[in-house]
Amino acid sequence: MRKKVEREISAWIGRVAIACLLACSAQPAWAKGTGRIFVTNEKSSTMTVLDRNDTVVATVPVCARPRGIAFNRDRTALFLACGDDNAIGLYDIESFELKRLYRGMPDPETFALHPDGRHLLISNEDDSVASLLDTQTGEITARYPTGEEPEGVLITPDGHFAFVASEAANLVHVIDLQAKTVVKSVIVDTRPRRLALTSDGKQLWVSAELAGVVDIIDLATLELVATVPFLPKGLRKEQVTPVDVVMAQDGARAYVALGRANHVAIVEVASRKVLDYVLVGKRPWGLRLTADGKKLYVADGLSDDIVIIDTESLAALTSIPVGQVPYAILIDDE
Repeated sequence: MRKKVEREISAWIGRVAIACLLACSAQPAWAKGTGRIFVTNEKSSTMTVLDRNDTVVATVPVCARPRGIAFNRDRTALFLACGDDNAIGLYDIESFELKRLYRGMPDPETFALHPDGRHLLISNEDDSVASLLDTQTGEITARYPTGEEPEGVLITPDGHFAFVASEAANLVHVIDLQAKTVVKSVIVDTRPRRLALTSDGKQLWVSAELAGVVDIIDLATLELVATVPFLPKGLRKEQVTPVDVVMAQDGARAYVALGRANHVAIVEVASRKVLDYVLVGKRPWGLRLTADGKKLYVADGLSDDIVIIDTESLAALTSIPVGQVPYAILIDDE
């Protein structure tokens, strides 16, 4: 079984690499390009909207405990994970009105939109399941068992495979979406949270919150091959709790939110060396790069703000107050 899985993965990894050059870090080509920034605020159940000049233009009441956020395929609406409503909400991008509420989604946290633009793969935290939602019919078409507290979800650009991080089980589950089965569960370090694919499509980077590291999985073998540790000067190891990971569009750098350490780490992908740490607000966990890669937006969960980092100078430019416990960030740029 293992050799069969490895052969299948080797067969598509080249296609993923090509697709990743176009899709893994860049915003999709169908972006409307308004330059707006959307921030979900978990505690206040609101969404903060900023314009392209980083000015707050709206604070929108939304569903209860909004966490994960993504555009629909044509960028006319936003999907929100409504944790306390056990639902996925679809909001109009212009009026911010609720267009549709997909109920019966137990405690959704994060999700990924399939390249077909129709299906969402959702981590259901309390049910130890990743569910596949058909957004046209509103039906759940598949349920994939996971370990306890699934969170991070990533789908390969060709739509063949998906990866789901299970926080409490210390596993990353590999799902063959075509065969509709979990083909492997990879053991990683303590409390995996988020996932990022390198631009060549060959590695999966996984943040391990309580281990204070990012684990690297070789997708050709589905084996853990390296670990990147973090420790900003003056901090203790237990204060370093990595959460979100994003890759630069050119594939040269990775950015990692370090949680309780109140820093963002900048990592050189090729050497896996930490280049620098940037001080931000309290408990950074959500990250988002602009399409041109010049600015990194950081959601600081315990200081109720976002910080904007200039990725050339690696300086924090400004802090902008948002709602209570900001969780995720989405940018409408090309």
